[in-house]
Amino acid sequence: MTAKISYADVEVGTELPAQTFTVTRATLVQYAGASGDFNPIHWNEKFAVEVGLPDVIAHGMFTMAEAIRVVTDWAGDPAAVVEYGVRFTKPVVVPNAEKGATIEVSAKVAAKLDDNTVRVDLTATSEGQKVLGMSRAVVRLA
Repeated sequence: MTAKISYADVEVGTELPAQTFTVTRATLVQYAGASGDFNPIHWNEKFAVEVGLPDVIAHGMFTMAEAIRVVTDWAGDPAAVVEYGVRFTKPVVVPNAEKGATIEVSAKVAAKLDDNTVRVDLTATSEGQKVLGMSRAVVRLA
């Protein structure tokens, strides 16, 4: 696969379609099974509160993975992402409710680079709080 977006068709400031992702306790248990990260702060409310957290929190790497979906969906090829990094700024708190929590992600092209690549800056929030900082991806376009 290759990116479906042409480098020539993208300008600095181009906004990618924003997305909202739902996270439930069931989602966290599924992610724990896939990742092997069974830290109880991600599924045991009593334990999470005892260690000073407000409630169960989503895995940081899960939050990071959900956010980059905005970029991979836009580019049309996950392999088009050649670099990706974030700073974890706040946890995504996942209450024990059917609706769970949401992660809202927006992104825009911040720079056109060499070799048909662009830098995309992402913003990820949950409950009005920024949960990822310095979230940036370099994407190779067609």
